[in-house]
Amino acid sequence: MSSWERLIRFEDQAGIEQFGEPIIRADDVSSLDELVEGRKLEAKCLTGSDIFALSASINVAKVKKILPLLSPSEVPLVKCVGLNYMKHIQEGGRRPPPYPSIFLKPSASVAAYNEDIPIPKLAQDDQLDYEGELAIVIGKTGKDIPNDQALNHIAGFIASNDISARKWQRDPAYAGGVPQWCFSKGFDRFAPLGPMLVSPAVVGNAGNLQLRTFVNGDLRQDTNTNDLLFNAEAIVSFISQGTTLEAGTVVMTGTPAGVAMGMKEPLWLKDGDVVEVEIEGLGSVKNKMVFL
Repeated sequence: MSSWERLIRFEDQAGIEQFGEPIIRADDVSSLDELVEGRKLEAKCLTGSDIFALSASINVAKVKKILPLLSPSEVPLVKCVGLNYMKHIQEGGRRPPPYPSIFLKPSASVAAYNEDIPIPKLAQDDQLDYEGELAIVIGKTGKDIPNDQALNHIAGFIASNDISARKWQRDPAYAGGVPQWCFSKGFDRFAPLGPMLVSPAVVGNAGNLQLRTFVNGDLRQDTNTNDLLFNAEAIVSFISQGTTLEAGTVVMTGTPAGVAMGMKEPLWLKDGDVVEVEIEGLGSVKNKMVFL
């Protein structure tokens, strides 16, 4: 068991970077920045430099600024599951896959919860999409992990956005005859992660949380994680078969219905659009798309 239930990385009033557990009520998780701005957020300090081996202390500090929880250098790989919400599968006109469909994002795709996302020119042609997702952070390295041991390898859950360039994913003129996923979703900063990691001790396997995605304040996705085809345990067990799953690996579990690609007249993301993914109990990630 970890020494925390909710984890943030922050700068205290003395300008020192620390890990800590925010002292909040469950209904405060979506307003961390507001609490910081009002100088009301405090955190129980945790000692240690390894995010997965922190120890409790008796110290409490006032939070001056919330920092990105995970940097690209701390994430060996981002593994992603495609087609994992039943309603999303239906909106895409597909059949449920027999096993989790896996693709990868490089560590350079990791971004902070509040930073602008740079969109390269080749991803700007009217097919830029959002995908609000529940993400898993692996806290304990393992291989061939049994389903009933999977939660023991999960440090916690976090809100995320799988930003996608659909033209490079699906258009035969660019992707070829078979849709490809890694290049179209793996550009730098295309995987922003929330500021707070929440332990399974709080949310179990995160299988009953409401996920909402907003674009410029307009609600686009509104689905409970109980619509997942493969839950957290099934995913971790599956992707660890014959493969070492390293601590720090981020696993994005798929997106629900409501993406632009599923609309009759798709509302693709434009320069300056702000996308916010909010997950019940986990907080949110909010980023502006900036065309380079």
